[in-house]
Amino acid sequence: MLLPPLTDLVALLGIDMVLCAAGLRLLAGQHGVTRWAKWAVIACFVLLWLPAGAAHLPLLAYVRGISSDLSMTLVALACLGSCQRLFGMPAVVRRERMALNAVVAVAAAFLYPLALGWGNWDAYRLGWGSFGMLGALLALSLLFWIKGLRLLPVLVGLGLLAWVAGLMESTNLWDYLMDPWLAIAAMIHCVKAGVQGLRYRYKPLASASRPVPP
Repeated sequence: MLLPPLTDLVALLGIDMVLCAAGLRLLAGQHGVTRWAKWAVIACFVLLWLPAGAAHLPLLAYVRGISSDLSMTLVALACLGSCQRLFGMPAVVRRERMALNAVVAVAAAFLYPLALGWGNWDAYRLGWGSFGMLGALLALSLLFWIKGLRLLPVLVGLGLLAWVAGLMESTNLWDYLMDPWLAIAAMIHCVKAGVQGLRYRYKPLASASRPVPP
């Protein structure tokens, strides 16, 4: 049995990791993930590699046809989440998560509309080895590191290493750093955090305006 090319293998493995991480999150209860849930996710991890259909392709290949290749950032976050639920590793602190979600959401709002032709300039072209983009990533990573935020610099470093090694079919650095699924999740988290912040901010005012019972 011949192994697929390295880029295909990395893409399928990344999709498998993200699906299993999502399964663990769905199955996690108040007391964590039960033993049967862990074994169920491990079984799904293996079963998704089984060939199916007339082409005898792994089930993951059909999922890839829908999801396309996932970014190294999303795969790394999925691995962190899985390790947290399977092995009890400490979760990423809220400050780190919110900072990463904010950067991804802003980058998505900057990248995708321009890439779809909503302007006279295509930001996606920066991903083909632009020194300006590399310099911006370096400056952003240094700023986060100085502020005590380690998650984003580590993820940027992983994306750059994978890009240099050519682990994905794409040769554009943007595809290693983010993807539409990650962007949608980041925007949802930012909106949710904003709504919670507004509710927390105006809750004392609402409580103070209530009449005091005699």
